[in-house]
Amino acid sequence: MLEKKDITLEKAVLIGVITKEQDEVKSKEYLDELEFLTYTAGGEVVKRFTQKMEMPNPKTFIGTGKMEDVRLYIEENDIGTAIFDDELSSAQERNISKILNCKVLDRTNLILDIFAQRAQTSYARTQVELAQCEYLLPRLRGMWTHLERQKGGIGMRGPGETEIETDRRIVRDKIALLKERIKTIDKQMSVQRGNRGAMVRVALVGYTNVGKSTLMNVISKSEVFAENKLFATLDTTVRKVVIQNLPFLLSDTVGFIRKLPTQLVESFKSTLDEVREADLLLHVVDISHPNYEEHIDSVNKILGEIKSADKPTIMVFNKIDAYKPEKLDTDDLETEKTTKHYTLEEWKSTWMSKVGNNALFISAINKSNLEDFKKRVYDEVREIHITRFPYNKFLYPDYDATIDSE
Repeated sequence: MLEKKDITLEKAVLIGVITKEQDEVKSKEYLDELEFLTYTAGGEVVKRFTQKMEMPNPKTFIGTGKMEDVRLYIEENDIGTAIFDDELSSAQERNISKILNCKVLDRTNLILDIFAQRAQTSYARTQVELAQCEYLLPRLRGMWTHLERQKGGIGMRGPGETEIETDRRIVRDKIALLKERIKTIDKQMSVQRGNRGAMVRVALVGYTNVGKSTLMNVISKSEVFAENKLFATLDTTVRKVVIQNLPFLLSDTVGFIRKLPTQLVESFKSTLDEVREADLLLHVVDISHPNYEEHIDSVNKILGEIKSADKPTIMVFNKIDAYKPEKLDTDDLETEKTTKHYTLEEWKSTWMSKVGNNALFISAINKSNLEDFKKRVYDEVREIHITRFPYNKFLYPDYDATIDSE
């Protein structure tokens, strides 16, 4: 019998900056998210470092004094990885690695690593590999730092550059090959989507870890992988769902995130074809998250990038069971009531006034208000279906077809 071994988490420190564009509150929130990303990737955050700056240092991201503090802490506590909250240039990464003498990652590299771990299908693995190659290409020089120390000498003139150019050509060829492979798979998937007929298509979209896969499981009665980690789902899953004899296709898509690497947005745009071709979007939001409104903005921004911002959308505020407003200190006369003190009822009235009946408040895990959710989705899908098939008396025995002919 095999002994069960404990999984050892990789010890890491996080490094971020506080600037005019990114104040202390926002910086803390980004580092909270970075810590969750680190945990998802298999790491354990033991300390955070932040520094107030006008703008990040072009050579080392943070100042020399703070960098020395980080170096000493890493040395004294046997830390294996330093993770920076913003994308580092190849020069910054090289300089920092020399100073800290440990593995140096940025947010982009960390997200790419998580995607590589989570990719299950050939398509997702190809997309992740393409994003990794595009990230790697401008950083190849840093991999030949061992040759920089070999100055002069017979036979030592320029071998580093030769090897770098060779590697660049290999990576460029690999990128071209992966792009062709993705084009081929895209064509196959396009044919598959065409074979689904004219059924109404509904897509779940939203920030990562808001409960899309859990909601998918509840509605479609299927077993889509779901857990409390970022990017639990990478591959788009499509299921046929029937509500009151009305069939439609429901798809679960990859979650979005702020500061999403450009390489991943480009690589996964084809995966998001399910969103582009959807008739209705269900924008799932984790209302228990203190900054969920920023998450909504991030998702809307990416929807705009893939030309899907104008689609009919229902806002689905999930995790109402976990929502806890901050208590307002009535004894302190200077304390003003803000949105963080709103009750669930106040949020409902706020969003109802913004989007009308296109706002729903549910708990997928506890199945709270799911009947209202199904009824609202049914009404919307039925409306789309009637437009597409106006004379289907089997599905709509009470529908007066003369309304369309007037």
